[in-house]
Amino acid sequence: QVQLVESGGGAVQAGGSLRLSCSASGRTFRNYAMGWFRQAPGKEQEFVTTISWSGESTYYQDSVKGRFTISRDNGAANTVYLQMNSLKPEDTAVYYCAASSLAAGGSYLKRDYNYWGQGTQVTVSS
Repeated sequence: QVQLVESGGGAVQAGGSLRLSCSASGRTFRNYAMGWFRQAPGKEQEFVTTISWSGESTYYQDSVKGRFTISRDNGAANTVYLQMNSLKPEDTAVYYCAASSLAAGGSYLKRDYNYWGQGTQVTVSS
């Protein structure tokens, strides 16, 4: 069992930045690839980015490339981060982190993730 807790959400103006954190506890964090997904009001949950268990491989949804950066600390922090820069109103959503033991290199598929956090709200105003 892995417990995931997101933090760092909030309200910012367009062009601003936020850094989301997802702290993991339970089983060995470094054994899991991690991902971030988001769900805007009235829309399906969508993939944002993923990082391999080692942190060497990352993959991004096209709309966030060059603006968002995923990283992880497999040491004492056991945390995955999402640095979000140049935020746009369309980035407004609840952001969820997720852990996958099925896809070591990371995955954009929700079905590959075993554990999910509770989500953190990001609101970007124009």
